[in-house]
Amino acid sequence: MSDYFQANFPLQSVAVTKGAVRNPQIDTNATSQNVAETIAEAASDRKAGDILLLRVADVSYLADYFVVMTGYSRVQVRAIADAIEDKVQQDWQRRPLRVEGKTEGNWILQDYGDVIVHIMMPKEREFYNLEAFWGHAEHIEFPTSDDGGGKQT
Repeated sequence: MSDYFQANFPLQSVAVTKGAVRNPQIDTNATSQNVAETIAEAASDRKAGDILLLRVADVSYLADYFVVMTGYSRVQVRAIADAIEDKVQQDWQRRPLRVEGKTEGNWILQDYGDVIVHIMMPKEREFYNLEAFWGHAEHIEFPTSDDGGGKQT
């Protein structure tokens, strides 16, 4: 049994420099906000409706941001999800940690760790009313091209 353990442990010790893990220091809140804005832009490109960014970092340990939006058909909900995955992969080299609901297409949840995306059909969005549930979080409206706001520059 001791041969097994010896074979799996390195023979040389590894030097660890104190503080190496924290360098370079990254403002994770700014990065989370940028990822959330990238997600909102990708959703807007696929004509998602009522895009809302909720900054939940101060009120929840689940994530820094929720991005909530409406898709008006199951096909559109899936297309929005695919566009978000492609854009975040392209811009941030990140894939979602977990995706739920893609098969059904009524409510797709994408978990990026610090940002959680909810793409919902109108009935699901009205029924679950995440905006009211997270009403104490900071609401950040994202103007879409239909609103006349277009992309933020």
